Amino acid sequence: MSRQRPKRTALPPAQENIDKLEKIVNEGNFYGAQQMYKSISARYVAAQRYSEALDLLHAGACLQLKNNQLTCGAELAVSFVEALVKGKVAYDNENLDRVRKIYELFPQIPVPHNLEDDDDLHELTEALGAAKLRVEGCSSFLKAAIKWSIEFGAPKTGSPELHVMLAEYLYSESPELDMARVSFHFVRGNNPEKFASTIVNFMGKCYPGEDDLAVARAILMIIISANLGYTISSDPAY
Repeated sequence: MSRQRPKRTALPPAQENIDKLEKIVNEGNFYGAQQMYKSISARYVAAQRYSEALDLLHAGACLQLKNNQLTCGAELAVSFVEALVKGKVAYDNENLDRVRKIYELFPQIPVPHNLEDDDDLHELTEALGAAKLRVEGCSSFLKAAIKWSIEFGAPKTGSPELHVMLAEYLYSESPELDMARVSFHFVRGNNPEKFASTIVNFMGKCYPGEDDLAVARAILMIIISANLGYTISSDPAY
C-alpha cells in the first residue's frame, strides 16, 4: 500500500502575512520578523505568486527602514528586486514608484563636525561607520534595481530615475566622496539641473585649486557618456 504524500499547506493571501509580520516588527522583534519575511516570501516565489511575494517584501523593507533597521531593510529591498527579476516583472512607472518608496526611506544623516575632544572623535568614528553601512545598503539595492530595469524595459544604460537616486545618495551620504562615481550615475540620469547644482555644491567644499578639476572631471564624464554610449558595466566601481 503506497503512502500518501502529505498535502501542501495552501498559502494565505499575502496581506494576512503582512499584517502578522507588522505586529511582530512593532513588538521589536526585528530579526525574527526578518527571517519570516524571507522564508514566507520564498514560498510565494516557489508557487509563482510573484505579485504577493513582492507585496510582502516591499512592506517588509519599508517597515524595517521606518524602524531604523538598516541592515534588515536593505536586505529585504534587495530581495524585492530579486523577486522582480524572478517574476520577469516589467520596468514601468508603477514598479519604479515602488522602488522609489523604498529608496526614500533609507536614512540621510549628516556627519557631525566641529570636533573638540576625544568623545567627539569617537562620535565621528561611529558616524562614519554608520554612513558607510547606509551607502553600501542603498547602493546594493539601487544597483540591483538598475540591472533589473535594463533587462525588463528601461534604456540600455538603465533607468535614468534610478541613476539619479543613486547619484544623490552617494553624494549626500558617502563618508569618502567619489565624484567620479557620482558623475557616472548623474550623466546616465535625467536631471541635469540636479547634477549642475551638485557640482556647484561640491566646488564650494573643495580646497583652493581643486574646483576646476571637479568641473573638468564632470564634463569629461558627460562627453564619454554622450560619445561612446558606455553601459554601466564599463564602470569598475559600479
